[in-house]
Amino acid sequence: MILKYAIYQMDIVPSNPSKNRAKVKEWMKREVAKNKPDVVVLPEMWTTAYTLPSLDEQADIGGEPTKGFLQNLALSLNVNIIGGSVANKVNDCFYNTSFIIDRNGVVVYQYNKVHLVPMLDEHKYLTGGQKPPTVFELEGVKMGVIICYDLRFPEVIRSLALEGVEILHVVAEWPEARAAHWRILQLARAIENQMYVVSANRVGEYNNILFCGKSMVIDPWGEIVVEGSRYSEDSFCTQIDASTVPQVRKDIPVFESRVPHLYKKLF
Repeated sequence: MILKYAIYQMDIVPSNPSKNRAKVKEWMKREVAKNKPDVVVLPEMWTTAYTLPSLDEQADIGGEPTKGFLQNLALSLNVNIIGGSVANKVNDCFYNTSFIIDRNGVVVYQYNKVHLVPMLDEHKYLTGGQKPPTVFELEGVKMGVIICYDLRFPEVIRSLALEGVEILHVVAEWPEARAAHWRILQLARAIENQMYVVSANRVGEYNNILFCGKSMVIDPWGEIVVEGSRYSEDSFCTQIDASTVPQVRKDIPVFESRVPHLYKKLF
């Protein structure tokens, strides 16, 4: 299955969900008209940025209005959406939630970020998800999504690979201070799990933190197919041939070579 992807490396307007939704709508309409992608990908916390102390005024409630906004776009533009993530209030708790929406406007999957970033004091404002990321499908392809800091936890991503995931999406607000980690960790996850890694990172600056961009698509051999610019808002489109994943896993049979009964459990 060959899928055309469009990735929005977005500069987020802090504390202004309506303006950010307008930006996304304009970008998506332009991208669909120009390139007709099958899947579009947004970055982490794209409605608010990391304005954590004021989430009570800015966060979605039960996913709305952003979930409905994305559903309408998916249906009207006939495109699948990896909805980045948004601040989402549920029962007095705030989550960092990703919504996955198919061409018919159906929410096929949602995920609450499990690993909270201590360097950003996320634990003071957000509640970590209580369920690990699992497989979802778009266009018959097995996929997964993780959010930013999750990238540092290979156990989670290996579990997705063992469930058959062929394309992993990483939505992020990754800082320039750790830009080398951003690149290396994505390459490692693609190579060790023999899967595509597709990332959408934000750019811009907020609260004296500069974000590095460098969104990318990496193939199952660990080759970078396309890479966004550094620091600048960017949009790029590329094709992914998911049928190459089984061939790579056959050529270097990592999963068949595993001896899990000899591995120590890491908990």
